[in-house]
Amino acid sequence: MKLARLWILFFGVVGLAQAEPVILRVGYFPNVTHAQGVIGSHSTRARHGWFEQRLGPDVTIHWFAFNAGPSAMEAIFAGSIDLTYVGPNPALNAYIRSRGDEIRVLAGAAEGGAALVVNGTTVKQASDLKGRRLATPQLGNTQDVAARVWLKQLGFRVTLTGGDVSVLPTANPDQLGLFKQGKLDAVWTVEPWVSRLELDAGAKVLVDQPDAVTTILVASTALLRQHPELAAKFQEAHAELTAWIQAHPDEAQAQVRAGLAAETKRAMPAALVASAWRRLHFTNQVTQDQLASVVADAQKVGFLRDAIPLDRLFSRQP
Repeated sequence: MKLARLWILFFGVVGLAQAEPVILRVGYFPNVTHAQGVIGSHSTRARHGWFEQRLGPDVTIHWFAFNAGPSAMEAIFAGSIDLTYVGPNPALNAYIRSRGDEIRVLAGAAEGGAALVVNGTTVKQASDLKGRRLATPQLGNTQDVAARVWLKQLGFRVTLTGGDVSVLPTANPDQLGLFKQGKLDAVWTVEPWVSRLELDAGAKVLVDQPDAVTTILVASTALLRQHPELAAKFQEAHAELTAWIQAHPDEAQAQVRAGLAAETKRAMPAALVASAWRRLHFTNQVTQDQLASVVADAQKVGFLRDAIPLDRLFSRQP
């Protein structure tokens, strides 16, 4: 019996010594809508990593900040990152573009937080938008599609170059100044820019999107092929963090503010984060039907025309 226990101990030690260290590369946006990524990155920076504690000592996580979904998807294609938090439209575009071979959805991350805000003096109702200028963050992004679908449903003619309402892709940081200058009459965007336009420019919310899928967590099929157990552990840690955010909103907001300040070198006011938080719902749930609806909306306004079935999008098989 003693000899047997010695052999077990010996081979256990050898097994531990031979464990291969793994570097996991994760993308996110430095934005309140990517709270799980912001908190995860900040906890790694502070050396008490939320994900590291749950993935084990042989896993090192490197975080990569992106400013746009297409850039994050290109990094997946290039093999530069393994997972990323991202908006649904860039993820769907990447899935379709790769014919379903490169991208898988692991979980939801956030819903809501998107809205159409207007100059309450010149635009009091939807019909007042005719002949006006409406900004969205990026051509074909989640809010751009939502704006175009909504305008089309109201009977407005909208084209890439004009129409009844001029839809102008405008980077989020530029929207506030242009709105204040009167060069924009409306903005369809996402938090915290919605709250910033409200608080700093007196904008009024005309349309709110509380149920819109804002952020999801996706993985490369290469990760699922090479480290399926690691992808599953990350998904579990993400779900646990999401539940913690739901249960501890004040602490979560403080962690997000600290993470954003460390990443952007600028402090985000507590009042701004609190305002944005009211419109956001953090959840690890997202369904194929929800994303199929996103595809259908994009197709209505001329995007994602080559859409393929989404049956592989949620598969754990690479």
